[in-house]
Amino acid sequence: MSLLQSLHDTIDSPAFLIGWAVLMIPCLVWTIRDLATKNAHLMPLMKLVWTLTVLYSGPLGLLIYRATGRKEIAADTLWRRSFRSVAHCYSGCGMGEIAGVILAAGILSLASHYVALVTFAFAYIAGFALTVGPLVQGGTPLRTALWDAFLAETPSITVMEVTAIGVSLWLAQGAGMGEAAFWSSLIVSLSAGLIVAYPVNVLLIRWGVKEGMMDPRMTDHGEGHDHGGHKGHAARS
Repeated sequence: MSLLQSLHDTIDSPAFLIGWAVLMIPCLVWTIRDLATKNAHLMPLMKLVWTLTVLYSGPLGLLIYRATGRKEIAADTLWRRSFRSVAHCYSGCGMGEIAGVILAAGILSLASHYVALVTFAFAYIAGFALTVGPLVQGGTPLRTALWDAFLAETPSITVMEVTAIGVSLWLAQGAGMGEAAFWSSLIVSLSAGLIVAYPVNVLLIRWGVKEGMMDPRMTDHGEGHDHGGHKGHAARS
């Protein structure tokens, strides 16, 4: 049996989903509890971001939250700021990706290229909205917020979703919603997109295109919106 066939057999096994649930659920419970107690000062948006990140990526998401998103961090750094930025992007795009895959592949059973297009559109819109909404709520004019979000989020979303959608289609191999491979491939693809998009966010922050998320130790008295927007405009983090 080839390595590739072994991988597909693993993905297509219900045991994979059971094992994932056993790993993910305790991580999610711990995160929600920590956000409600030790890090209750974080803005509601970031609580949602971290909850979704752990929901999508289980132990990996929890590791990122513990290392970069809590007030307990020793110091803020470029790599921590970049992880918070990619998690913010990931939380919105993940919602869109899940909705897109379920609609296009699971319900409509579209051809792969249509699945890719629909899923990318859903993911882009969701990720984009999660940036524009807080900017507008924070007082940024809509036109400025749209342009800032376009500049800051398009590279990250594109890399994340091209990777995630490609991995999902490759692993699922046309599986339907009633097959384990459909859901397993979605789980794996989400984390793959997160990992690949991380260095993109490092570069965007280093080059000043994004400012990223506020230091979690500094949000006790403020709103700390994600200011993934262009640094020259309304970003205030």
